[in-house]
Amino acid sequence: MELHINGQAVQVDADPAMPLLWVLRDLLNMTGTKFGCGVAACGACTVRVDGLAVRSCVVPAATLVGKRIQTIEALGAPGKPHVLQQAWVAEQVPQCGYCQSGMLMAAAALLEKTPKPSDADIDAAMTNICRCGTYQRIRIAIKRAAGMGPGSTGKRRP
Repeated sequence: MELHINGQAVQVDADPAMPLLWVLRDLLNMTGTKFGCGVAACGACTVRVDGLAVRSCVVPAATLVGKRIQTIEALGAPGKPHVLQQAWVAEQVPQCGYCQSGMLMAAAALLEKTPKPSDADIDAAMTNICRCGTYQRIRIAIKRAAGMGPGSTGKRRP
């Protein structure tokens, strides 16, 4: 089957029922997307599909043919991190870091849909679980990335 991952068409020989998470990690060696719970509860496996945050551990790869899939590997570039990645560092969001790729992908989907999110918007969109409990830092970092928080320039960068 052909999947469109990070702007490239990729051929994968996988069982159509195989969850996208395992296609990414096991077949394509893209290990930025993490396995957490396997039941779509924690969000460590979050990727973007056609711009929406999706839990890849429960989505059969075959259902994504023809859709645009973005993983954490394509959120920024070496030497040019995404504005969310910059905000994550500035606000010292990660502690253990395990959930952060999923958090960043969920935050990217939020900002694409809602460029100036309220606290309620952030709470509704960020349903990922962080065992370290950095939720307040995540909220501040999202606002910084949106140009709404301390240290922001007031402008969103692509």
